[in-house]
Amino acid sequence: MSSGTFSSPLFVRRAAHIVQEIASPADAIDFLNEWPEDRRDRIYEAALRACFDAYNGRKPASAARKAIFRFAKQVAILEDATSAMQWLAACTGSGKAQV
Repeated sequence: MSSGTFSSPLFVRRAAHIVQEIASPADAIDFLNEWPEDRRDRIYEAALRACFDAYNGRKPASAARKAIFRFAKQVAILEDATSAMQWLAACTGSGKAQV
């Protein structure tokens, strides 16, 4: 496995019906940078720092994965991987809405 990817992705809920896959420290940084400023706390800061450290090679990707996992669990946005994968498998991949 590349040091730039997680051993397995995490899935987080961005909105009521939007789930995002986070598969690397770079993905996690992008997600955390979009997190509302008024909801940022010490756990957020620790997760962001761990992700930057992994992205820059100072920590393994597994440390960033653990940090973003703890953050997502703390703020109750962590999605079950099995449920997320079933939803993804059901998508046709055409990019077009099914009516």
